[in-house]
Amino acid sequence: MKTTKAKAIKRQQSRAIPKNTNRQRPYQKAAIRSQAFAKAILDAKFYATDPQRLRALFDEASRKAAAIPKEPFKDSWPYLQSMLRLIRAYFRGEYRNVSQDALLTIIAAVSYLVDPFDLIPDEIPFLGFLEDATVIGFAITRTRPALDDFMTWETTAY
Repeated sequence: MKTTKAKAIKRQQSRAIPKNTNRQRPYQKAAIRSQAFAKAILDAKFYATDPQRLRALFDEASRKAAAIPKEPFKDSWPYLQSMLRLIRAYFRGEYRNVSQDALLTIIAAVSYLVDPFDLIPDEIPFLGFLEDATVIGFAITRTRPALDDFMTWETTAY
């Protein structure tokens, strides 16, 4: 009796979830699952342990942020600026109250932003920056509490 009931439940569950569905993944997830983002995550570990390399990344990202259009970034623009300031404060040794996971996510997103070989090159009008903005948005979602804490620290530390 038990096996029959278990088989009936299993059949019912298998009907509820079709096995061969062709669900399309949103465009936004493609950038995060890309080989370029995986490389950025690996690179982030090296940047985090080397203040000189982290400073070079900050300098390059600051120049790029000053030159790119803000429209694709919409509401994430202030947080991108906060990410850059956090990286600067970190390599200077001024701010260390950030988890390693949050720091690596922020560094990876900024590294992805400056990488010329990401999923969609920045030379492709609008789409290249939209894809960069997607990665920045993902990083913000994962690290918002850490970024908020940093911004609070900025306003009270000086």
